[in-house]
Amino acid sequence: MPTSPSPLPASNTRPRLTVAVTGLNATDSPGPGVAVIRALRETTDFDLRIIGLSYEALEPGIYLRELVDKTYQLPYPAAGTAALLARLAHIREREDVAVLIPNFDAELFNFIKLEPELRALGIHTFLPTLAQLDARDKLNLAAFGAAYGFSTPASRPLHSAFEITTAAETLGWPLVLKGRYYDAAVVHSLAQAEQAFARLSGLWGVPLIAQQFVAGQEINIAGLGDGHGRALSAVPMRKLTITDRGKAWAGITLEDEALLALARRFAEATRWRGGFELELIRTAADELVILEINPRFPAWIYLTAAAGQNQPAALLRLALGLPVTMMEGYAVGKMFVRYAWDLITDHTEFQQVAALGEL
Repeated sequence: MPTSPSPLPASNTRPRLTVAVTGLNATDSPGPGVAVIRALRETTDFDLRIIGLSYEALEPGIYLRELVDKTYQLPYPAAGTAALLARLAHIREREDVAVLIPNFDAELFNFIKLEPELRALGIHTFLPTLAQLDARDKLNLAAFGAAYGFSTPASRPLHSAFEITTAAETLGWPLVLKGRYYDAAVVHSLAQAEQAFARLSGLWGVPLIAQQFVAGQEINIAGLGDGHGRALSAVPMRKLTITDRGKAWAGITLEDEALLALARRFAEATRWRGGFELELIRTAADELVILEINPRFPAWIYLTAAAGQNQPAALLRLALGLPVTMMEGYAVGKMFVRYAWDLITDHTEFQQVAALGEL
C-alpha cells in the first residue's frame, strides 16, 4: 500500500508567531502562565516562540526552557501604566510579540487600559473591558448576582478589624475572609478572624471581603467568551484535593448540563470577552452558588486542552481576529494531579534575571 508523505517540519508548514505570557509562578499557589503555555504549545495553527513575562527572579516558569524561549521582567502593577508601557515597548523592539496573554488579576487593569497603545505597537490582546472587570470584582459580586440573576453569597467590605464583629452578626459564623485579588481564610471565631485579617491585609491591603460561608461541593468552570454573548468553550471540574490555601491540587472533568448552562448564561449576560473561571459551590439542595468570578484563565487550564477544548489556543486566534468555532464535547473523567518537582538551574541564570531583568 502507498504510504502517506512524511510531514514537513513545523517551521515549514506553520507561520511563526511570538506570544508573551505572564503568570510564571508555578508554586503551591500557582499562576496560570505555565499551564497556558503548555496548552499553547499544542496548537497546530502556529510555530510558537514563547516570551515569558515575570515579576520576580524566582518564578519557576522562567527556568522551564522547554516551554519558555526567553523571559523579561516587568515592573510591578503598582508602578502604573506608564512604566509598563515603556517596558513592553522595549521588549517589542527586541521581540516580534504579536499577542500578549496576561494571567494575573492584579495586572489586568493596566493591560486593559493600555490596549490601544499595545495595538499601536503591534501587540494584540483579547481581554475583558474595564466595566466587565469591575462588575465581577469580589467587592461587587453580590450586586452582580442580583443584577443578572445568579446566586451569590452575601458579603461586605472590611476596612478594619473592628468591623469583623458587625460582619459576623450579619453573615454568621463561620465567615470567609478574602483578599481583594487572592487568598482566603475560613474563620470560626473572632480571634481567628482578627488573626486572618492581619495576615491578609498585610499581604493585599484593604478592603478585605467578608463573605457568607456556603457549605457544599466545590466546582470550577473554565470558559472562554467571544465578547458577543457566546461561551465558545466551557469545561467544568470538581476539586478532588485542595491545598491549605484552597487551591485545587487534583481535579476531574464533569458531565453536567447545569454547569455548562450556567457558563453560557454568564457569557450571554455579561458579553464576556476572554478567559474566565467560575468558582462555585453546589449545595445539598443542588443550588449552584457563585463564590468568585476570575477574569482570566485558571491555573488548571491545561486540563481543558487535555480534555479536548484548548481554550488558550482559541484565545490566541481571537486576539488575532481569526475565526473560532464553538467547541462541543470534551473528555469526561479526565483528571489532573499536581506534583512538586525540583527544577535545577545554574546560579548564573538567576543572577542574570535578577541583575538584567531577562534570561
